[in-house]
Amino acid sequence: MMLTVLLTPITVFLLLALVAPLRRSGRPAAFISILGALGTFGAAVQTWVLVDRLDAPIQRVWTWLPDSQGALATVGYLADEQSAIMILLVTLVSLLVQIYSLGYLSDEPAPAIGRYYVYQSLFAFSMLGLVLAPNLVQLFICWELVGLCSYLLIGFWYKKPSASRAAVKAFWTTKAGDVGLLIGIVLLWRHTGTFDFGELQQMAGAGLVGVDGLALITFCIYLGAAGKSAQFPLHIWLPDAMEGPTPVSALIHAATMVTAGVYLLVRMAFLFALTPDVLLLVAWVGAGTALMAAILACAQNDIKRVLAYSTVSQLGYMMTAIGAGFASAGFFHLLTHGVFKALLFLGAGAVIHAVGTNDITHMGGLARRMPQTMIVFLVGTLSLAGVPLFAGFLSKEEILAGVWAGGLTGPFVMLLMGAFLTAFYMFRVVFLTFFVKPAHASGHGHGHAPHDAPMTMGLPLWVLAAASMTIGIYFMLHHPAEAVEAPGWLAPVATGVALGGIALAWATFQRQIINAESLARATGPLRTVAAHGFWVDEAFVAVYRGILMTLAALVGWVDRYIVDGVLNVISAWTVSGGDGLRRIQTGKVQDYVLAVGAGVVAILWWLRGTM
Repeated sequence: MMLTVLLTPITVFLLLALVAPLRRSGRPAAFISILGALGTFGAAVQTWVLVDRLDAPIQRVWTWLPDSQGALATVGYLADEQSAIMILLVTLVSLLVQIYSLGYLSDEPAPAIGRYYVYQSLFAFSMLGLVLAPNLVQLFICWELVGLCSYLLIGFWYKKPSASRAAVKAFWTTKAGDVGLLIGIVLLWRHTGTFDFGELQQMAGAGLVGVDGLALITFCIYLGAAGKSAQFPLHIWLPDAMEGPTPVSALIHAATMVTAGVYLLVRMAFLFALTPDVLLLVAWVGAGTALMAAILACAQNDIKRVLAYSTVSQLGYMMTAIGAGFASAGFFHLLTHGVFKALLFLGAGAVIHAVGTNDITHMGGLARRMPQTMIVFLVGTLSLAGVPLFAGFLSKEEILAGVWAGGLTGPFVMLLMGAFLTAFYMFRVVFLTFFVKPAHASGHGHGHAPHDAPMTMGLPLWVLAAASMTIGIYFMLHHPAEAVEAPGWLAPVATGVALGGIALAWATFQRQIINAESLARATGPLRTVAAHGFWVDEAFVAVYRGILMTLAALVGWVDRYIVDGVLNVISAWTVSGGDGLRRIQTGKVQDYVLAVGAGVVAILWWLRGTM
């Protein structure tokens, strides 16, 4: 079954990629990809049931790079509690996104649709290979494949300059972190002699992993995770990645790829536990990212960019939990977030598909015209806001409890502030999109009256909404085993913070009791800072132009005038020396006899002096 999970999507990819007529057929290619996704999801369900029944990991590996001591590297799969439930999330969201894309991309030409589903199948294989990897070598290979798929899907509309720029930006920003990950993997192998997760965990449990130099290794690994999971300052690629199709945003930039960094740290929590200073850094950066991204989301009018910054913020929540020493809480939020954020992105796509704009100030009053979309979007929003009975409530409470128990008061306060802002900016989107009158007369100018999405788009929305509700209610009734007991005051405080944010959004945007512009002015310099994205992009540009370009110019000067100059001087000397020697070749026999005679005399004179 595990092999079915891995081999089905790669088989579909190869079939569509190599058989050009099938790939260019459009919808037939889409149906093949969807059938493959359905089969992969079924195999993932069976894997999860089997792992749960056996209550033990299932691992199988094959030697890939042999050495004198056995195998330097292996390939295979490791299905345990974490990876089994993770592949459920990946395959479910992948299947629903592929179904949804049939309606969303219906206006695209057939070859473009085929190309899209080729990328989707390759991404599914890459992500599943990453999740099921039994060692760091296989994980890194699939990690890079996932990055490649992200680049291809963000730049799907490659003729659009902004999409091409966003794809390149995402590729190189994440690669900056990937360099750190690669260095960390190599250093870890040198430190321990193995890439295998099971062996590393056994060594760590037995105290056989030396701590000298381990902090550098875990920090390098964290850099890779920070790039993939959009942690400050490497978060800048994720909002721009919204240039890709909305289903891509739901799959890659909300539910799966961006959580790969969090998943990696959860996988290696046993190693990070040996370096508390690095964990503290992870926690503070995560909390800062969560609060910063929440502030930035409040300043956005593009519905997809609001959700993008929301994703950055929630990834910060997960990282903070890991840094506090409660990786299980971060993983729990990863799972719930994957469901309701995919729902929000697909819901936003339905709205964009209906009204022809991403700008929430050009929307408004859609609840009457798109009631089903409004309901499912509201379910996702309540989940993200952390309201009881919805998917995000308990996972957020677990994170807050873990951070509080870890004694991280500063990050705890930052996360509470982020929770307030999350409820505020998400209900700002809800009220401006679905309830208030459009702020601009040009709203809904898509050529037809807005209406709910067709069945191919609507069905995935309802499945994800039902999953969000089911998860929320189930875990409220069957509370999972916690690593830390939450204080009694935490649930009321967390709920109160969320409700406070909702109330402020209602008073400002729905009832207009509070003037929105006056509220923005009251934030003072923070409004300017948020409008400019904390100038992080500008800082990267300044570093690029001021340092990298200056260094490149210096290297160019050295290469041009020193390296090339020395070589040019030597070659000039060689040429002039050759010209000088060439003159002794006169072609006259008597000159050569004279030279030979002179040579003989010189040799005899030298021999006389040595005797």
